[in-house]
Amino acid sequence: MKADEAAELMDKDKESDRFKQRAAMAIAVFAMVLAICGLGGSNAGKEAINNNIQASNYFSFFQAKNMRQTSMILAADEIEIAWLNDPAMPEAARSGLRSKLDQYKKTIARYESEPETNEGKKELLQRAREHEKLRDHALKQDPYFDYAEALLQIAIVLISVAIIANLAWLAFFGGAVGLVGMLLTVNGFYLLVEIPGLS
Repeated sequence: MKADEAAELMDKDKESDRFKQRAAMAIAVFAMVLAICGLGGSNAGKEAINNNIQASNYFSFFQAKNMRQTSMILAADEIEIAWLNDPAMPEAARSGLRSKLDQYKKTIARYESEPETNEGKKELLQRAREHEKLRDHALKQDPYFDYAEALLQIAIVLISVAIIANLAWLAFFGGAVGLVGMLLTVNGFYLLVEIPGLS
């Protein structure tokens, strides 16, 4: 072997080493983004479940308040229609029933809206809808993380194979797939672009 042939081989080895180093760095970056993406996807799933439970709880509480309010309305109507209109009823009894009717009407109004405790029907419905919005937001985020995870894993595999097979084109292809996965990860966190079929 001549000296110039040995020098060419050494140059090729240096180029190959540089290619392998760059490919390894790309793998490291994609692996890091994959970990962040997995965390984001996991959190989006938990947020969707938690907010769905909270919305369901508030809707149930709303229903319970509505049932209690309806029973109070029926009792108040009964007092008003049946007993207060009875001319034979003594005034003391009529006065007691009016007092009870006033209590029922106050309770009915309190069940409708109770801003002090945030537990009136109006407030409960609003809180349930807020949790529904949060749930829907998390459900929109989740598919982006799922697809991003898959693309990042594919990118890591392709670049790893490219290192072993010494195929630069495969590494570039893997890098392109990984970049799409990174963009989907960012979009999963911020929902900057709504991609049809993913949300």
